[in-house]
Amino acid sequence: MEFRRLVRGTVSWPELERVVRELADRYDREGVRVEFLDADNWLSIPFVLDDDLFVKVITKQNTLVHTLFTTGRNLGAFSAGTEGFFERHETPYEMARHELEATRRVREIGVNAPEPIEAFEVDGFGVLVLEYLPEFRTLDEVDHERERELAPELFSTLRRIHDAGLAHGDVRAENVLVLDGEVYVIDATNVSEDGRTDARSYDLASALAALEPLIGATAAIDAALASYDVAELLAARQFLDFVAIRPDHDFDAAELKGEIEKRASAEPETTSEAGRST
Repeated sequence: MEFRRLVRGTVSWPELERVVRELADRYDREGVRVEFLDADNWLSIPFVLDDDLFVKVITKQNTLVHTLFTTGRNLGAFSAGTEGFFERHETPYEMARHELEATRRVREIGVNAPEPIEAFEVDGFGVLVLEYLPEFRTLDEVDHERERELAPELFSTLRRIHDAGLAHGDVRAENVLVLDGEVYVIDATNVSEDGRTDARSYDLASALAALEPLIGATAAIDAALASYDVAELLAARQFLDFVAIRPDHDFDAAELKGEIEKRASAEPETTSEAGRST
C-alpha cells in the first residue's frame, strides 16, 4: 500500500480545496463534506462529496504512471503474440473524460455502472464526477458461495459489453462491485478500435484470472461457458501468462490453461449460441 501511495503521488490540501470549491460552486452546495477513500488506486486521488458524489482527482503524475502502465501492458500483449491494444492519455483531463464516456457507454447498453455526471479541469487536474454507490462490496469481499452465484453474471455482463463492440480492458475483482445482489463494473480503460478483438479475449482471460482464486478453475470455466464458447476460451488462453505477470492478479494460470484444454478436448466442435462473436 505504501508503494502504491508513493506511485500515486499526493496533492496538497490547498490544491484539493480548489477542486472542492469548484465542485461546491458547480452543484450549488454550501458546507460540503469530503471523505477521502483509502482505495487501492494507482491513478487518482478518490474522495466522496456529501455522501452522494464519487470524485476522482487525476494529476499529471497519474497520467505519467498510466503511460508507463500502458507501455508495459502493450509489451505484455506483444509477448502473447498480438499487437498492443492499450492506448494512453495525453492529459489528466483526457483520462477523466475517457472514463466518463466509457461509463456512459456501458450504461447505455444496459450494464450496471455508476451514473456518469461530468468531467472537467481545475488548475491542470482532471476531475471525474460519478454517482457514489454506498454499501457496495467488491467481488472478492463477498463469501465464496455468493462468488459462485455471481460468476455467471460477470461473464454475462462481459458478453453484453463485447457484443456491443466494446471492451473493458481492466477486469479485476476490485473493478467488479456487488450492490443489492447485482454486479456493477467500473474503471474501464482505453482500448484501440483495431485491437478490440484481442482486447475482448484479454477481458475474458482477466475475468477467469480474477475468479480462479475465489472459486477455482473448474467453476470459473463453467461460469464462462454459460456466455462464451470453447473457441473463445482458447483465444483467451493465450493471454493468461500476460495477465499473470500483472501485480494486481494472483492466480494459477496452469490450472486455468489445463481446464480450458480439457474442455477443448472433450468438446472440440461445440460452440454455444451465447458465444456468438461480433
